[in-house]
Amino acid sequence: MLPLRDENPTRRVPVVTVLLILANVAVYFLVQPSADDVTTFSLERAAIPCEVVEGRPLTLDELRATYGGPADDTACNVGSPESPRPFADKNVLLAVLTSMFLHGSLLHLGGNLLFLWIFGNNVEDRLGPVPYALFYLAAGVVATAAHIAVQPDSTVPVVGASGAIAGVMGAYLVWYPNAPILALFVIFFREVRAKWLLAFWVALQFVEPFNPNSGVAWVAHVGGSPYR
Repeated sequence: MLPLRDENPTRRVPVVTVLLILANVAVYFLVQPSADDVTTFSLERAAIPCEVVEGRPLTLDELRATYGGPADDTACNVGSPESPRPFADKNVLLAVLTSMFLHGSLLHLGGNLLFLWIFGNNVEDRLGPVPYALFYLAAGVVATAAHIAVQPDSTVPVVGASGAIAGVMGAYLVWYPNAPILALFVIFFREVRAKWLLAFWVALQFVEPFNPNSGVAWVAHVGGSPYR
């Protein structure tokens, strides 16, 4: 089920939402490197649960355990603590914020920004530009914290605006539960209430843990949303 638009007019231009969309697009196309270097780029700039919990960048031993052989995505504290740190200058707390503007693929980016555009403009209209911007960033931090709380030993970078956008979607659900949403159901178009579409989205997140190949930080999605 893919939302396409809502029937919920706003009183003012959603400046912050547009700027967030442009920032994410600019980072993806102008800052993030080609596929050959994307792992190194993410390790150097994205939030990694082990790093945040330990308060320091990953060691070479931890990186080798994660990427150098059989995959071990919970390699925190593997090997010697004296092992060199390839990204020794990384600010592991600032990375929690930069992660919100990094994406793993064009599909990942496009899906996130579609949801942000549909639901963000009304939440911004309700809160006002500055409170909305602060709310967006806070939701992203809370979402990342939720992911870290569940997977504190993970040595895999967390990227994407999904957690922050989940918070925006949760706010939309609270304030506009009955707003009509035009959604695509496989090959059919149908108008549904926001509360049913967003409840379906939340339920879908709980399917992710049973798909080992999904690569989705599903706890971050749910943690970013006040719909619990």
